[in-house]
Amino acid sequence: MGTDFGKLLLRLGVGGLMIFHGIYKLIHGHDFIINQLSAKGLPTWLWLGVPIGEVVAPLFLILGIASRFSAAVIAFTMVMSIFLVNGMAVFNTTNTGGLAGELNLLFLFSSLAIAFIGPGKFRLYKGAGFLA
Repeated sequence: MGTDFGKLLLRLGVGGLMIFHGIYKLIHGHDFIINQLSAKGLPTWLWLGVPIGEVVAPLFLILGIASRFSAAVIAFTMVMSIFLVNGMAVFNTTNTGGLAGELNLLFLFSSLAIAFIGPGKFRLYKGAGFLA
């Protein structure tokens, strides 16, 4: 029970906090992301992955639907975010001693943890395997 509750908290934390970033972008637009993609020489239509990685996947993670896959999608979204925005500067320290990209790294490693350990028993979808 305790382990399953911990997995639920991890899912709620990652999904619940990530979804705010996606909702903000839905309201205020994706121009920044489109500009970053263009600057890196990537197709600008890739911005379409942002609502999937920051709204759909977090919602599925919260509900416990395809949790491992949803967590992997969030992890990939964070890798792209680090690549597009921070690059290696993600490891620079700030004036408070933290890493410049610590939020992205926290989302990345937390979502990877969910992808590896699974969603726990408190979830809507009771499937097995990577889609659990």
